[in-house]
Amino acid sequence: MRARRLYAYRVRGAGRSGVVLWAGGPGDEPDRVLVVGEGGRRRMPVFVTGRQARAFAARRGWSLAATEVGTLELVRVERWLADPVRRRVPAGAVLEAWNFFEDLARGLGEERRLPRQRAAHDGAYDKLCAGECDDWTPDERRAALELLAAGVRLWGSAP
Repeated sequence: MRARRLYAYRVRGAGRSGVVLWAGGPGDEPDRVLVVGEGGRRRMPVFVTGRQARAFAARRGWSLAATEVGTLELVRVERWLADPVRRRVPAGAVLEAWNFFEDLARGLGEERRLPRQRAAHDGAYDKLCAGECDDWTPDERRAALELLAAGVRLWGSAP
Protein backbone atom coordinates (compact mmCIF):
# COMPACT_ATOMS: atom_id res chain seq x y z
CA MET A 1 0.00 0.00 0.00
CA ARG A 2 1.35 3.44 -0.91
CA ALA A 3 1.77 5.93 1.91
CA ARG A 4 -1.74 6.93 2.88
CA ARG A 5 -3.22 8.30 6.06
CA LEU A 6 -5.50 5.62 7.54
CA TYR A 7 -8.56 6.40 9.62
CA ALA A 8 -11.14 4.18 11.28
CA TYR A 9 -14.66 5.13 10.21
CA ARG A 10 -17.84 3.71 11.77
CA VAL A 11 -20.80 3.39 9.40
CA ARG A 12 -24.12 2.95 11.22
CA GLY A 13 -26.74 1.74 8.80
CA ALA A 14 -30.09 0.06 9.17
CA GLY A 15 -29.06 -3.10 7.34
CA ARG A 16 -25.31 -3.11 7.90
CA SER A 17 -23.02 -1.42 10.37
CA GLY A 18 -19.33 -1.66 11.06
CA VAL A 19 -15.97 0.05 11.20
CA VAL A 20 -13.99 0.34 7.97
CA LEU A 21 -10.56 1.75 7.29
CA TRP A 22 -10.57 4.87 5.17
CA ALA A 23 -7.38 5.82 3.34
CA GLY A 24 -6.66 9.45 2.56
CA GLY A 25 -5.09 9.83 -0.85
CA PRO A 26 -1.49 11.08 -0.93
CA GLY A 27 -1.08 14.37 -2.73
CA ASP A 28 -3.80 14.85 -5.32
CA GLU A 29 -4.83 11.19 -5.37
CA PRO A 30 -8.43 10.55 -4.34
CA ASP A 31 -9.41 9.03 -1.01
CA ARG A 32 -10.82 5.52 -0.81
CA VAL A 33 -12.10 2.93 1.57
CA LEU A 34 -9.36 0.39 2.19
CA VAL A 35 -9.75 -2.91 0.36
CA VAL A 36 -7.33 -5.80 0.71
CA GLY A 37 -6.56 -8.65 -1.64
CA GLU A 38 -6.61 -12.09 -0.08
CA GLY A 39 -6.71 -15.38 -1.92
CA GLY A 40 -7.08 -13.64 -5.27
CA ARG A 41 -10.18 -11.73 -4.11
CA ARG A 42 -10.61 -8.15 -3.04
CA ARG A 43 -12.57 -7.48 0.12
CA MET A 44 -13.29 -4.60 2.41
CA PRO A 45 -12.39 -5.45 6.00
CA VAL A 46 -15.28 -4.52 8.31
CA PHE A 47 -14.79 -4.53 12.07
CA VAL A 48 -17.09 -4.38 15.08
CA THR A 49 -14.84 -1.99 17.03
CA GLY A 50 -12.21 0.63 16.38
CA ARG A 51 -9.81 -1.45 18.48
CA GLN A 52 -10.18 -4.36 16.04
CA ALA A 53 -9.49 -2.01 13.11
CA ARG A 54 -6.34 -0.67 14.82
CA ALA A 55 -5.13 -4.22 15.55
CA PHE A 56 -5.71 -5.24 11.91
CA ALA A 57 -3.69 -2.24 10.72
CA ALA A 58 -0.92 -2.86 13.26
CA ARG A 59 -0.52 -6.48 12.13
CA ARG A 60 0.27 -5.11 8.66
CA GLY A 61 2.68 -2.49 9.96
CA TRP A 62 0.25 0.38 9.44
CA SER A 63 -0.81 2.93 12.00
CA LEU A 64 -3.93 5.05 12.15
CA ALA A 65 -3.56 8.81 11.77
CA ALA A 66 -6.11 9.45 14.55
CA THR A 67 -7.13 7.56 17.67
CA GLU A 68 -10.80 8.50 17.44
CA VAL A 69 -13.24 6.72 15.15
CA GLY A 70 -15.29 8.96 12.85
CA THR A 71 -18.96 8.10 12.45
CA LEU A 72 -21.37 8.23 9.54
CA GLU A 73 -24.99 8.00 10.69
CA LEU A 74 -26.14 6.27 7.52
CA VAL A 75 -29.45 5.31 9.12
CA ARG A 76 -30.47 9.01 8.96
CA VAL A 77 -29.84 8.99 5.22
CA GLU A 78 -31.72 5.70 4.82
CA ARG A 79 -34.74 7.13 6.68
CA TRP A 80 -34.73 10.16 4.39
CA LEU A 81 -34.45 7.94 1.30
CA ALA A 82 -37.47 5.96 2.50
CA ASP A 83 -39.65 9.10 2.48
CA PRO A 84 -37.86 12.05 0.84
CA VAL A 85 -41.07 13.98 0.25
CA ARG A 86 -42.08 14.22 3.90
CA ARG A 87 -38.68 14.18 5.59
CA ARG A 88 -36.21 17.02 5.74
CA VAL A 89 -32.81 16.38 4.13
CA PRO A 90 -30.26 15.53 6.88
CA ALA A 91 -27.68 17.65 5.09
CA GLY A 92 -24.61 16.77 7.16
CA ALA A 93 -25.27 13.03 7.02
CA VAL A 94 -26.10 13.21 3.30
CA LEU A 95 -22.84 15.04 2.53
CA GLU A 96 -20.82 12.49 4.54
CA ALA A 97 -22.65 9.60 2.87
CA TRP A 98 -22.12 11.04 -0.62
CA ASN A 99 -18.36 11.35 0.00
CA PHE A 100 -18.22 7.91 1.65
CA PHE A 101 -20.02 6.21 -1.24
CA GLU A 102 -17.63 7.71 -3.79
CA ASP A 103 -14.63 6.57 -1.69
CA LEU A 104 -16.22 3.15 -1.19
CA ALA A 105 -16.83 2.68 -4.92
CA ARG A 106 -13.27 3.80 -5.70
CA GLY A 107 -11.77 1.42 -3.13
CA LEU A 108 -13.77 -1.53 -4.43
CA GLY A 109 -13.14 -0.64 -8.07
CA GLU A 110 -16.93 -0.44 -8.47
CA GLU A 111 -17.36 3.15 -9.67
CA ARG A 112 -19.80 1.89 -12.31
CA ARG A 113 -22.25 0.99 -9.52
CA LEU A 114 -22.80 4.68 -8.81
CA PRO A 115 -24.57 6.86 -11.36
CA ARG A 116 -22.40 8.76 -13.77
CA GLN A 117 -22.07 12.28 -12.38
CA ARG A 118 -23.91 14.85 -14.46
CA ALA A 119 -24.49 18.58 -14.07
CA ALA A 120 -27.46 17.88 -11.78
CA HIS A 121 -25.20 15.89 -9.44
CA ASP A 122 -22.66 18.72 -9.42
CA GLY A 123 -25.34 21.29 -8.64
CA ALA A 124 -26.85 19.14 -5.89
CA TYR A 125 -23.42 18.54 -4.33
CA ASP A 126 -22.47 22.24 -4.46
CA LYS A 127 -25.74 23.23 -2.78
CA LEU A 128 -25.31 20.45 -0.24
CA CYS A 129 -21.86 21.77 0.68
CA ALA A 130 -23.29 25.27 1.02
CA GLY A 131 -26.16 24.07 3.23
CA GLU A 132 -28.74 24.98 0.56
CA CYS A 133 -30.55 21.66 0.03
CA ASP A 134 -33.87 23.48 0.19
CA ASP A 135 -32.86 25.17 -3.07
CA TRP A 136 -32.30 21.92 -5.00
CA THR A 137 -34.02 21.85 -8.37
CA PRO A 138 -36.18 18.77 -9.09
CA ASP A 139 -33.32 17.39 -11.26
CA GLU A 140 -30.76 17.97 -8.51
CA ARG A 141 -33.01 16.29 -5.95
CA ARG A 142 -33.48 13.26 -8.23
CA ALA A 143 -29.73 13.11 -8.86
CA ALA A 144 -28.98 13.16 -5.11
CA LEU A 145 -31.60 10.49 -4.40
CA GLU A 146 -30.27 8.32 -7.24
CA LEU A 147 -26.66 8.52 -6.08
CA LEU A 148 -27.46 7.93 -2.41
CA ALA A 149 -29.77 4.98 -3.11
CA ALA A 150 -27.05 3.39 -5.28
CA GLY A 151 -24.50 4.04 -2.54
CA VAL A 152 -26.66 2.36 0.11
CA ARG A 153 -27.00 -0.68 -2.16
CA LEU A 154 -23.22 -0.73 -2.73
CA TRP A 155 -22.54 -0.54 1.02
CA GLY A 156 -25.01 -3.35 1.69
CA SER A 157 -23.46 -5.65 -0.91
CA ALA A 158 -19.75 -4.85 -0.58
CA PRO A 159 -17.62 -7.98 0.00
